[in-house]
Amino acid sequence: MSDARLSVLKTYKLYVGGKFPRSESGRVYEVTDSKQNWLANAPLSSRKDARDAVVAARKAFGGWSGATAYNRGQILYRVAEMLEGRRDQYVREVAAAEGLSKSKAAEQVDAAIDRWVWYAGWTDKIAQVVGGGNPVAGPFFNLSSPEPTGVVAVLAPQESSFLGLVSVVAPVIATGNTAVVIASEKAPLPALSLGEVLATSDLPGGVVNILSGRTAEIAAPLAAHQDVNAIDLAGADEALAKELEIAAADNLKRVLRPQPVDDWAAAPGTDRMTAFLETKTVWHPTGSLGASGSAY
Repeated sequence: MSDARLSVLKTYKLYVGGKFPRSESGRVYEVTDSKQNWLANAPLSSRKDARDAVVAARKAFGGWSGATAYNRGQILYRVAEMLEGRRDQYVREVAAAEGLSKSKAAEQVDAAIDRWVWYAGWTDKIAQVVGGGNPVAGPFFNLSSPEPTGVVAVLAPQESSFLGLVSVVAPVIATGNTAVVIASEKAPLPALSLGEVLATSDLPGGVVNILSGRTAEIAAPLAAHQDVNAIDLAGADEALAKELEIAAADNLKRVLRPQPVDDWAAAPGTDRMTAFLETKTVWHPTGSLGASGSAY
């Protein structure tokens, strides 16, 4: 009996609505490593795929934004747990995608796992940082609290296929938004594999939807989509970013413009969380107690 066997090649698929469809167009494109060696065929998403992802994200928004911040933190931490268990796989994929040594790729993967843990800890704390009671001249309680913006389109960084991806996706969902993510065009495989982890991490289907393909082709319908509330242009070049900003203005989307990042492993701060939060302010009369006029 021969010991020879055929390799089982991985079929990469999109991640939309908690499921793994192929592109409705049936198209794929070749993904190669830094030496132009073939790695896999990735789905080439269409405008219809983008619209389907928005529908899934909108459907999931009510449940996800309505979940307790503590519960969201538990789920983000669960993502980190699952990634830790598949660390070796991601080290291989990141090394191939970005042309890194195994040790450098391991550093990127470890930082990505830690980033999930970091944002998991922020889910029930960000409200204390950006919300609170406001002093007013009158017998009123005046309270401000953050609320998620809604459906956020995210153009993942082109060069940092995994750590950069996690760094832009985690803050969006940590604060209760849902996301439609366009993976790095030249290195989409780690992002598509992330969908497999999210699907088994208690994250409700539709909270994160991952598309691969030509960034400009997919981003255009998302920027113009009337049911997308915000867009992160991290993975867009200057020309594309300007074009998408113009399209996004039609329904007053929040736009996070591309910002140069020297090191995705650096402490991220809270900016990416607050970029997609709205502030709700409530006024309520305090009333008075007794003839003394004291208030509570």
